[in-house]
Amino acid sequence: MEDSGAILCQISSFKDMLDQVNEEIEANIQATREIESQIVKCTEVESALAARESELMRTAYALQFEIDGLMRVYAGSETSLKHLDEKICCLRTRRDEILMSMNNRRDAFMASCLAFQNEVSVKDNDEVCTLLAEKELLQNEVHSLNKKTKALESSTAAFVEEVLEDLQHTTSALDVEIRSGNIENEKLLKDIDEIKKTLSSLMLARTQEMVILLCFPFKLSV
Repeated sequence: MEDSGAILCQISSFKDMLDQVNEEIEANIQATREIESQIVKCTEVESALAARESELMRTAYALQFEIDGLMRVYAGSETSLKHLDEKICCLRTRRDEILMSMNNRRDAFMASCLAFQNEVSVKDNDEVCTLLAEKELLQNEVHSLNKKTKALESSTAAFVEEVLEDLQHTTSALDVEIRSGNIENEKLLKDIDEIKKTLSSLMLARTQEMVILLCFPFKLSV
C-alpha cells in the first residue's frame, strides 16, 4: 500500500509537472503566434515602405529629368541672351554710325544749298525775273482759258436745255398723235366688226333665198 501511495504521489507530481509543461508550451505557442503576427505586420509595413520608396524614386527621377531639361533650357536661353546682347551692341554701333553719316550728309547738303542760294542770288537774278514774267503770262493765259471754258460750258448747257425741251415737246406731240391714232384704230375696228356682221347677215339671207329657190322652184314660178 505504501508503494501504491508513493506511485500515486509520483503520478500526481508528474501530472502537475505535465500540466505545468503544457501551460508553458501553450504560453510559448501564444508568444510564437504574437511574434508571427508582429512579423506579418512588419512585412506589410516593409512592403508599403518599399512601394513608397519606389514611388519616391520615380518622382525623384522625373524631377531630376525636369531639372535637367530646365537646366538645358536655361543654358540655351543664356546663350541666346548673349547672342542678343551682341546683336544689340552691333545694332547700336550701326545706328550711331548711320546717325553720324546722316548728320554729315545733312551738313554737307545744307552747305551746298546755301552755296547754291548765294550763287543764284548773285548771278541769276535776270533768269529769275524772266521766269517770274513767264509765270505771270502763263497765269493770265490760264485765267482767260478758264473764262472761255466757263462761257463754253454755259452756252453748251443752254443748248442742251433747248434740245431737251424740244425733245420733250416732240415726245408730247407724238404721244398725242399715238393716242389719237389708237382711238381712230378702235373706231375702224368697230366699223369693220359692224361691216362683218352686216355681210354675214346678208350672206345668210342670200343663202336662205337660194335654198328656197332650189327646194320650191314651181311654187315660186306659179
